Amino acid sequence: MTRSPIFRAAVALAVTAFGILILISILPPASYLWIKALHVISVISWMAGMLYLPRLMVYHCDTERGSRQSETFKVMERRLLNFIINPAMVASWVFGIVLMWNGGWLQSGWFHAKLLLVVGLSALHGMMVGWVRAFAEDRNMKTARFYRMVNEVPTVLMILIVILVVVKPF
Repeated sequence: MTRSPIFRAAVALAVTAFGILILISILPPASYLWIKALHVISVISWMAGMLYLPRLMVYHCDTERGSRQSETFKVMERRLLNFIINPAMVASWVFGIVLMWNGGWLQSGWFHAKLLLVVGLSALHGMMVGWVRAFAEDRNMKTARFYRMVNEVPTVLMILIVILVVVKPF
């Protein structure tokens, strides 16, 4: 029996929330630096995928629909999304929420700005999921130029997020 994407998303969110609650309740304060390291590793993995996926889409635009090369790009895009980008995003959110909670960052202005940018990055991630699906169904209507421009968005968001986290300007 196949479940709807909304059902699967709801289950994934519930499991993630439950996991966060468990981590927050059982981790000793000394684990903060380990959680921070795991968060940074997750973010690096997420960003690597977010920067590579639009580049694959640029090349995919130049292939003929139904061609062997197009089918190869479909596999590459799906695997990158399902095995690297999606798990890395979830891990980034989980470890980030644990850090926020344990570090007491919820009251900080810089954190609010960072959170807004991370929500924007997550929204872009969601759009990429839709674009991968469109390519998989041979119904992509966007140009290679569009994906080249999209490729710059994660970089800009990453730069702003890193500045907020390191400098904490407000």
